[in-house]
Amino acid sequence: MSEIIVPEHLASRALRVAIVGAGPAGIYAADLLSKSQPVASGELKLHVDLFDELPTPFGLIRYGVSPDHPRIKGIINALHKVLNNDWIDFYGNVGLGRDISLDDLRARYDAVIISTGAQKDADLNIPGIDFEGSFGGADFVSWYDAHPDADKNWDLSAKEVAVIGNGNVALDVARILSKHADQLLETEIPEHIYQQLNDSAVTDVHVFGRRGPAQVKFTPLELRELSHSKDVDIVLYPEDFEFDKASDEAMKTNNQTKTMVSTLTNWLIEQEEREEAPSASRRLHLHFLQSPVEVLGEDGKVTGLKVERNELDGNGGARGTGEFVEYPLQAIYRAVGYFGSAVDDIEYDGAKGVLPNVEGRVLDAAGTHVPGLYATGWIKRGPIGLIGHTKGDALETITHLLEDLTALAEPESSQGIADLLESRGVTFSDWEGWKNLDEHEKELGAAQGTVSTRFGDITRDRIKVVERQEMLEFSRAKKLAESL
Repeated sequence: MSEIIVPEHLASRALRVAIVGAGPAGIYAADLLSKSQPVASGELKLHVDLFDELPTPFGLIRYGVSPDHPRIKGIINALHKVLNNDWIDFYGNVGLGRDISLDDLRARYDAVIISTGAQKDADLNIPGIDFEGSFGGADFVSWYDAHPDADKNWDLSAKEVAVIGNGNVALDVARILSKHADQLLETEIPEHIYQQLNDSAVTDVHVFGRRGPAQVKFTPLELRELSHSKDVDIVLYPEDFEFDKASDEAMKTNNQTKTMVSTLTNWLIEQEEREEAPSASRRLHLHFLQSPVEVLGEDGKVTGLKVERNELDGNGGARGTGEFVEYPLQAIYRAVGYFGSAVDDIEYDGAKGVLPNVEGRVLDAAGTHVPGLYATGWIKRGPIGLIGHTKGDALETITHLLEDLTALAEPESSQGIADLLESRGVTFSDWEGWKNLDEHEKELGAAQGTVSTRFGDITRDRIKVVERQEMLEFSRAKKLAESL
């Protein structure tokens, strides 16, 4: 890191930073800024305003992680500690380009960090992908995570379903589709999602990956989660278990790969040695070395999937063999990755789904750093890596922001952001409001108490509020009551 010089104009006031996007990327950036040497030593005062278009903070953790992942959901506890400080304020239900502009922020803050993430499904360009019954995995995640802007109803009439992809999201989608709804009552899912999953017609979910078991992109945790689903058989196919030199090397040098291959191989051995026929009411099929080439259909509706069998190329990749297989299916879920969206008034790389930047310094159309404008998280580097990787990414961005202190322009406006929002009639939530909504969701769970299911008694700890307006009513209730 270059030497950090605190300019004179920041000796008498706090460095004001706006962060757009209140998910892990944005909150980690705020936390690292607060712990940086000049701030921790008292040489530089700091105030951060954190904005999100949703009424609630925590972004991906609340609306992108499956509800049956309590350990990952627990990351919220660490993020909560960051937001529960005097030097940071949260403004929810405030959209950049909808309620405020980039110019509004640049006029009021020394620096602006964009951390809006990647929320759309990446494209899968094969014939038939737009047939009725073809869905995006990210859209499905938004539905079962009760995102306020997601459709409230989901078509679960298909008996045989394909999930295309071999990452964590693909396994999440497959697990939720195959898992019996009663098991999900121990999570925060609201009633309408439970009822639709409970009425699901699914019997078989097929997951397709183009490479072998040693090249999968999911984690051991995700894989183990599959075996926790009750009354669901995992089905594997011996012909899919192919290994090459690159596979052997990966298993020798990467404990995660070794663990996953071992788990899958043990499941296959147990399956082949099992004397009794599978008896579960649902099956989750894991297919490797198969690439989708066409979604089959009739009258514009999905009727199947055509795949090409692959072979490993010796370098960890796969190539087609010219052998094709067709599977009868009534629904297809593509889970081949997320993709970032453009941000108003900022240059956007539509091919990569990111804001053009150099190590977090956002660039204009000419490739020049826009003074005071930065990016972090998936909108900076693309949807790669796990949540924990976001910390290192944020550190890089914050390092450059601090190096640029002397080049940051003085904010022009003295009007506070809350006054601006109120003058525009924007109904926004704040940190105290989130804590109020948080307590309300816990009360909803407590009111339902213990529920008897086919898998035993389940105690509900919380139930997520779905409607944006209801969120705002509770997250503004305390403030409104105090004004009466």
